[in-house]
Amino acid sequence: MFRFLGWFALIFLLFTFSQVLLYKFIPPLVTPKMLMDKFSSVTDAAQHADIAYHWQSYDQISKFLVLAVIASEDQKFPDHFGFDMEQIEKAYSEGKQGKRIRGASTITQQVAKNLFLWPGRNYFRKGVEAYYTFLIELLWSKRRIVEIYLNIAEMGPHIYGAEAAAQNIFNKSSLTLSRPESALLAAVLPNPIRFSAKNPSSYINRRKNWILKQMYQLGDLNFLEKI
Repeated sequence: MFRFLGWFALIFLLFTFSQVLLYKFIPPLVTPKMLMDKFSSVTDAAQHADIAYHWQSYDQISKFLVLAVIASEDQKFPDHFGFDMEQIEKAYSEGKQGKRIRGASTITQQVAKNLFLWPGRNYFRKGVEAYYTFLIELLWSKRRIVEIYLNIAEMGPHIYGAEAAAQNIFNKSSLTLSRPESALLAAVLPNPIRFSAKNPSSYINRRKNWILKQMYQLGDLNFLEKI
């Protein structure tokens, strides 16, 4: 039994290490979330739609969008090693007080979840997510992490990544997204199915304005020199 567990652990480590190392150099063809989205749309004729996903390199994405998602999702992104311990402690404290738990996931954790894992909230899955987060931070640069994130994040129904979102919502390339357009896309990221960048609600417009202020407070595009 111990020999079997030892071999299993070794194979798991080699496989996952190779997975993460491979994506350091090549773009993902598809993610588990995209596959689930595609198969669910096939079985539901009323929601059938093709998946919109067009890989775009970091240099071909508007730097306003890069800044907007960091300002919105993970302002300590350049400085942490995959985990924002302050936000985790706040979420834990609020959970103990019976308050609604806020999301404390960093951009790196979201990449680990979206690129390698299945949907779910159990402790085993969170443990595997933490393991992948560690590997990603160990093997990739911060620029590569945000590049992958901006390409695989869901930004609308059946819409994945900055390029697909820019084309479907604004009829333009992701490279030419303006500052307000970038903030608007970032504003819907917490729930791109419920919220729309094409037809933003008053809440999304308020969130967009908050993100614009955060972008300035971080130091505007000069902030990106840290990644």
